[in-house]
Amino acid sequence: MDQELKKQLSQDPDGLLTYEYIANHIGNCDDIMGELVDNMILVDSTGQFVASAARYLSAINPDLYAGHISRLIATAIEKDRERRYLPDLITAIWGPDYADRAETLSASDDNFRRIYKRITPSDCM
Repeated sequence: MDQELKKQLSQDPDGLLTYEYIANHIGNCDDIMGELVDNMILVDSTGQFVASAARYLSAINPDLYAGHISRLIATAIEKDRERRYLPDLITAIWGPDYADRAETLSASDDNFRRIYKRITPSDCM
């Protein structure tokens, strides 16, 4: 990441600038995606933009961005204390029928299990 971009993103108060950079430069910023994700994780205190970035990268190319998506999801789980973004995130990543596959998904994906447990605590596995 060049110094000018680092300087610009160091001014990011909540993750929106970093999210916009990713969205506006997708395909051209893959080599610095790890640093962009690191910055977003650092500055997003509510989980709003890390959840949005996970959904966006999953929609663009879930295989290419799998590692970044996983880190973003894990961070969203930690930061979204009010559970405002997790219901949309679980649907976007695992599909609208996730509840029908909850047992299988929980056994194979720790991030799924953690989100599912938070949004359906009385029905958790």
